[in-house]
Amino acid sequence: MKKVYGSAADALDGLLFDGMFIAAGGFGLCGIPELLLDAIKEAGTKNLTFASNNAGVDDFGIGTLLQTRQVKKMISSYVGENAEFMRQYLSGELELEFNPQGTLAERMRAGGCGIPGFYTKTGVGTVIADGKEHKEFPTGPDGTAETYIMEPGIFADLSIVKAWKADTTGNLVFRKTARNFNPPAAMCGKVCVVEVEEIVEPGTLDPDTIHLPGIYVHRLIQGEHEKRIEQRTTRPAA
Repeated sequence: MKKVYGSAADALDGLLFDGMFIAAGGFGLCGIPELLLDAIKEAGTKNLTFASNNAGVDDFGIGTLLQTRQVKKMISSYVGENAEFMRQYLSGELELEFNPQGTLAERMRAGGCGIPGFYTKTGVGTVIADGKEHKEFPTGPDGTAETYIMEPGIFADLSIVKAWKADTTGNLVFRKTARNFNPPAAMCGKVCVVEVEEIVEPGTLDPDTIHLPGIYVHRLIQGEHEKRIEQRTTRPAA
């Protein structure tokens, strides 16, 4: 089965449709699938729902799709650093479903494992819990119980992620903190497309260094990436 494609547009060919649900890896500007996001922008696919930790910044990442009004809903944990996101949300142009960061990651992982939902204490007693199933679970031998809420697994139409290295069978290695949301995001899509900095032959990667097995990966591209710094803090020269 061919997994390596020549460009982001080629890798997404036949997969995009209006109204689709996309899970995207990345955290801030670290490890985001920028080439695939640019290709979605160029394809003009609209009314998109994204599950992603955040929405990039105004001119990079998912932020570019907000500028072109291609996103209708975000399922996210953090939405700062993006003025256009804020403007669209406050004006009622964009739907937003807030998730605690760990809950969002676990919803993606659960979907990838075929788990339809799970209970968590996170969000109990807050607006996060509004409209969700509540259940009491015993927490000790004395019969005491605590309240948990049900969170559904995420089952996306498409996963787009960024890795450091891959072999041609799709085994992935992420570099340091750029791993972040990428593995669970990769797991929860019906089809997973990955962009990497380097593709090597099978057997080249040490099996103990592989972070995500190729069984989750359907298509791959190699490309050049812009490595931005989201917040730069410096001190005066001595």
